[in-house]
Amino acid sequence: MCNCGHYPDKFMKYLKALHCPIRWEIIGFLGEDKKATGEIFDALGGPKGRISKPSLYYHISELEGAGIVEVAEYREAGGGAPEKVWKLKMKEIKINLLKGDERR
Repeated sequence: MCNCGHYPDKFMKYLKALHCPIRWEIIGFLGEDKKATGEIFDALGGPKGRISKPSLYYHISELEGAGIVEVAEYREAGGGAPEKVWKLKMKEIKINLLKGDERR
C-alpha cells in the first residue's frame, strides 16, 4: 500500500481495524446481538483457544476505536468489575470513491 496520503483518514481507520481475521470473527459473532466480553472469548475458543484475553481486549479496542463496535451495557460479573457487553455500532461501511467529485 502506498504511503502517499491519498487515502482518506476514515478509510485507513477501517482498513486498519478490519485487516485481521479475528476481528471479522468478532463482528460475525456479535451479529445482531449484544455479547459480553466473556462470551466473545468463549466463542473464540476460551482459555485453550486461539486467543488470549489480553489479545481479545486489544482486538475489541481496535474495533471500538474505528467506531465499528461499542459498549451496549455493563453486566455484573460475580463481585468483580462489571463486564462490558458489546454490540455492533454499524452494520455496513460506505466509502465515497469520488470524494470531492461534484458530479455524483
